[in-house]
This record gives sequence, C-alpha cells and structure tokens, in this order.
Amino acid sequence: MGKSAVYSGSFDPITNGHVDIINRGLGVFDKLIVLVGFNPHKKTLFSVEERISMIREVVGDNPRVEVDSFSGLLVDYVKKSEATCILRGLRAMSDFEYEFQLALINRRLTRNIETVFLMTGSKWFYCNSSVVKEAASFGGSVKGLVPDVVLGRLKEKFPDMKINNSRKQQDCI
Repeated sequence: MGKSAVYSGSFDPITNGHVDIINRGLGVFDKLIVLVGFNPHKKTLFSVEERISMIREVVGDNPRVEVDSFSGLLVDYVKKSEATCILRGLRAMSDFEYEFQLALINRRLTRNIETVFLMTGSKWFYCNSSVVKEAASFGGSVKGLVPDVVLGRLKEKFPDMKINNSRKQQDCI
C-alpha cells in the first residue's frame, strides 16, 4: 500500500497554501487523504459537501489523493483509514505551539501514528481561510490566494467581492 498520510483541516475554504501542502505532501507520501473536519459547534461559510466538492475540483483525478470528511477524534479516522501519519502545515510560531499540543495529545491517544509538519511556502505564509473569508466579505480581492474554483464560490457568497486587485498581482506582501 505504501506510506499514506491524513491532511486534516476545516478547509473553509481551501487556499493556495493548503494546495501547496498537498502537493509537497505528495512528494513525501504515496497517498494523501485530505480530510474535511466537521465540528457542529463551529460556524462555517461553506457546508462540508461544498468544501469536499471544491477540494475535489482542485486536486482533480489524482489517484494518490482521496477526499473525505469526519467528525470526532482524528486518530480514530487515521487508524480506520490505515494511514501511518498525520500531515500538518505550519505558518508561524503560533501555529507551531497549537499544532505541537495536538501532536502530543494524538501521540498519547495512539502511539503508532506520527505527525509530520511541513512549513508552508513563503508566499503563503500570511494566507489562511479566515483572512481570505474576511477580505472577501468586505469586498476585497483574494485572487491569487485561492484556486479559481474557490474564487468563484466566494463571489457567489459575497457578490460585492472584487475579482481583481486594482494593483498588479504580487506573490508576496
């Protein structure tokens, strides 16, 4: 079967930073399960089904990528899927502190599941789903921060959102 990992998150919505981690994760693992987390206590912009649909459109028909959803303990899903690892992306030191706590509790719950961290690419360092949603909700352009399919879905949710910046698109701030 090869080495497989589970890359979980809310992906509300998936960003180019997430796509970067997926692509780089495929350089390390034979198979990657992109797992959309569902927390009934958390308000999301997109339904689980919408998030899964967007991710599937973004990853295409890559046989090495599976997209699924879950509610509950991540380690339970990882065991059920027979994956060997949890893949997590990191941007800032604050991400590390939170992710380190999660990795420790997951390790305590299930000793044979490892967590691997990948630093996000430098041009996605500031990009996260919350920032994207907030900018879009106030009419700002998030072109270049999210895949085109996500840009279209955000425009449906926020009709006043600009599609293009008035200034030249840049990779970094």
